[in-house]
Amino acid sequence: MAGIWLAQAFPVYKQGFPPEVMEEFEKRIGRKTIGNKPASGTEILKELGEEHVRTGKPIVYTSGDSVFQVAAHEGIIHIAELYKMCEIARELLDGPHRVGRVIARPFTGTPGHFSRTARRHDYAVDPPKPMLLDVLAEKNVPVFGIGKIHDIYNGRGVEKYVTTTSNADGMEKLTAAIHQGPDGLIFCNLVDFDMLYGHRKDVEGFAKSLEEFDGLLGDFLRLLTRDDLLMITADHGCDPDPRCETTDHSREYVPIVAYSPGAGAGLNLGTRATLADLGQTVAENFGGKILHGDSFLAELRPGKRVATRDQ
Repeated sequence: MAGIWLAQAFPVYKQGFPPEVMEEFEKRIGRKTIGNKPASGTEILKELGEEHVRTGKPIVYTSGDSVFQVAAHEGIIHIAELYKMCEIARELLDGPHRVGRVIARPFTGTPGHFSRTARRHDYAVDPPKPMLLDVLAEKNVPVFGIGKIHDIYNGRGVEKYVTTTSNADGMEKLTAAIHQGPDGLIFCNLVDFDMLYGHRKDVEGFAKSLEEFDGLLGDFLRLLTRDDLLMITADHGCDPDPRCETTDHSREYVPIVAYSPGAGAGLNLGTRATLADLGQTVAENFGGKILHGDSFLAELRPGKRVATRDQ
């Protein structure tokens, strides 16, 4: 979405992290660890949460994505220490082991009733330059991040930000941002679809979450003016169908909906070549340009007739 294309993919660890990584990590944090394998975040707590509470050993796990995740009970390892562990991991995981993100996964509760808290924190690789947020910063376009946005881009180009605890909280903060009426880009990430339902293959929960968002969206749309442009999409999909064996990100194609009260009639934007088309559209809207992607801003202008392309 920000126009970043990587020359080489981030590494993934289907068998867990190699001994040289784990031994150095344990040495630096002063604790042994448990886990070190790909796993669902909720399932790893069911499997190893009780052992963690008993021993004080943090849980390290990964997934189909390039991530190094550290889970710890907030009553066993203080949140500040967990964050420090992740900062150490981020420093350590460089070169051939430069994973896309290190993620702190705090949780609370008792065996059989563990639950992750809202104090998750992501430590990303600094994005290569230039990207969309760099272009906007050069043009003095304010960027307001809601949810994980600040963490994803290591704060670069994000002038102000707030974190969220749920989709409803995210929509409430998005609504507040619109009421404040700033010019610029409001970049909002809603985590529940992925974190609570997609990875857990909770079809009913996913459906209810979509219904909740639909109701909140209806109220939000009434706040938009003719000069506003809203774009709704996702960075990936998680197939909740139980016939899909993996709990990882399993769908590459995602929907894109663009709406403005000042736009023309409905238009099918077709199957886009890259998510960077969104970034290019935002860049063009503010008089800029990024390296990758084809803008569809012109297609949203008044006077366009209904059309179809690349169904």
